[in-house]
Amino acid sequence: MNGARWLVQALAAEGVDTLFGYPGGAIMPFYDALHGAASSGHAMKHVLVRHEQGAAFAANGYARASGQVGVCVATSGPGASNLVTGIADAMLDSVPMVVITGQVPTTLMGTDAFQELDVFGMTLPIVKHSFLARSVDDLSRMLGEAFRIARSGRPGPVLIDLPKDVQNGDASHLPMHAPLPVERAPAPMDASLHAALALVSQAQRPVVYGGGGIALGDAVQAFRTFVDATQIPSVLTLRGLGALPTGHPLNLGMLGMHGSRAANLAVQESDLLIVVGARFDDRATGKLAEFAPNARVVHMDLDACEIGKLRHADVGVRGDIRATLTALTLPCAAHLHGRNGAFRRQWRATCQQRARDHAARYDAPGDSVYAPALLKQLSERAPRAVVACDVGQHQMWVAQHWRFSDPRQHLTSGALGAMGFGLPAAIGAQLQDPDAQVICVSGDGSFLMNVQELATLKRYGLPVKIVLLDNQALGMVRQWQELFFDKRYSEVDLSDNPDFAAVATAFGIHALHVDRADRVDNALQALLDSPGPALLHVAIDQAANVWPLVPPNHNNAQMLDADEATSLLIGNAPHLSPPKDASHAISA
Repeated sequence: MNGARWLVQALAAEGVDTLFGYPGGAIMPFYDALHGAASSGHAMKHVLVRHEQGAAFAANGYARASGQVGVCVATSGPGASNLVTGIADAMLDSVPMVVITGQVPTTLMGTDAFQELDVFGMTLPIVKHSFLARSVDDLSRMLGEAFRIARSGRPGPVLIDLPKDVQNGDASHLPMHAPLPVERAPAPMDASLHAALALVSQAQRPVVYGGGGIALGDAVQAFRTFVDATQIPSVLTLRGLGALPTGHPLNLGMLGMHGSRAANLAVQESDLLIVVGARFDDRATGKLAEFAPNARVVHMDLDACEIGKLRHADVGVRGDIRATLTALTLPCAAHLHGRNGAFRRQWRATCQQRARDHAARYDAPGDSVYAPALLKQLSERAPRAVVACDVGQHQMWVAQHWRFSDPRQHLTSGALGAMGFGLPAAIGAQLQDPDAQVICVSGDGSFLMNVQELATLKRYGLPVKIVLLDNQALGMVRQWQELFFDKRYSEVDLSDNPDFAAVATAFGIHALHVDRADRVDNALQALLDSPGPALLHVAIDQAANVWPLVPPNHNNAQMLDADEATSLLIGNAPHLSPPKDASHAISA
């Protein structure tokens, strides 16, 4: 029983059934222990990815889809550094992960040994906690703490750096591993609940603003009960989509840079924002100084650091979000249906009418494929699918037009905005539930960043369906260069893309192609009917843009659609002025 074998048994005791990794010199004892576990009939499923970034994103997708801790493994040096983007994504989107890296023996640490990197120091800003084992005796404490920290409070990634001699050291004296309990989230204080109720009772134009913390706090049902009981119009962030079903009568849609007009106008005109598990991200708020200028704020969050960080909270309610919503539902409903009830009914009717007036249209003219219509149609054909997105225009089209019914259906790199996320995240989601229908929506730029993971799909026979929207450009950057950089298109041309269907076929993946709107229906059905992994290559217009759009340095009421953008470019949009500096924000 060496350290590596003890670690494998301890991972099994923590409930780990799947891990993603790529072997190398400094982590070889751990892989030998995995082989030994397989020989004894006590195997965890190890998924061999084709790049360590794929391992981190796959573990990330596994955790997002399941709510459980994702685990990835890599060797020292470049293996560890290739994990960094996936670790950062997990930190910024609060995804529970345990990351295990090999390290050179302790006797060589600090000598610039072969494949030595200070991964402990490199990752300090992007993990909840880091561990560097100095002896076998450290393992028992470290592993239990790593999983406890990753799961507890606001979830996130934890790193364990394992020198090779620690993996090989005698661990026969170590006790059997037992998982540590996770502390219960603190209950909200009564005083903060009473203060929140007082603000709610006075509001005439309240809006609920829901974010990713709803799913993280296992509060989806409590959130829906609160909205149904209070009948308050609601908006959602990118990470909050699905907390209310898309068709819910009080769901005004996503707010922010590419949010719906109904959502953005409601927030801008509100007199009270009830913020549930959201952090006032700049993509949601637009120009922060002009965001919801007349609204007081009730901010509910488990993480005290988020309350008041960017926007003053008139009332901060720190604690378990599910308990907070449950405690406030009946009292808020009673107050809202009493005094000022007529004002609130008129406000609700106004918000709902705007949602109808500004509903998306899908009757685009011409023969070419209209991406929003294709995505809406696919979501209706696969209503329970888990969707893993990459980053760019297609990510925003999915957010706007897919009909989500649960937040864990939507896997997307929110805060980091990491291209290359979609395919490996879809692999992780499929492996956490082999019976789930998993769809990866990607763009031609993002797809090539981790295209090697097609080999992982093929090896494990995972029935992930890939929809590749190909406009032969870095679409979101091109859109910004068109609108805000005087059409100075710089390094966005991808017209030399490979034949993606041929690439997929070379990996042994069934491939289809569609480039006409009248053939989309049959193409989608053929994709979904494919028994194993399959790719649908969709050729779309390079000039297609994502609308609406809030320009940088403008508030969310100053949205552009295609016609307004044309007016802006020729100087005929009096309610908008070109931003002085658009360079601070390019990707969505």
